[in-house]
Amino acid sequence: MQEANREKQRELYGAPLADIAARITSGLGLTQGRLAAVMGVSAPMLSQLLSGHRTKLGNPAAVTRLAALNDLVDVASSLTRGELEARLAEIQETHVTLTSTPVPGEVVAELRRLAGADELARLADLTTSAPLAQVLSAAARSHG
Repeated sequence: MQEANREKQRELYGAPLADIAARITSGLGLTQGRLAAVMGVSAPMLSQLLSGHRTKLGNPAAVTRLAALNDLVDVASSLTRGELEARLAEIQETHVTLTSTPVPGEVVAELRRLAGADELARLADLTTSAPLAQVLSAAARSHG
């Protein structure tokens, strides 16, 4: 299963995420935890991706940040540490705008009834489906 997931990652990202992450962490001097933070994913999620337990990043912004970090490796040697930190901060702040579909109130209400805000937010982070992540995030944000 893990090998199949790594093959799928190769199809999606051009290489297994473990290889891409190793290039980024060594090229930029980052820990895996810092890489996760800059990408905007949890450290456990990144660990699952790198080990092949999960296949893809469900957050489009994280995919965009991963590509930017990979590109940054190519020019990192010409940057000062301060310049590199500034670029990392820029990448971390990158947002991807998606068109959104309004979430029916009854779906959000039912999700709020079934789970707490923290659990809904965690599930939104874990899913590989962007539309599902949006619904779960909306439910987590509106949890009262």
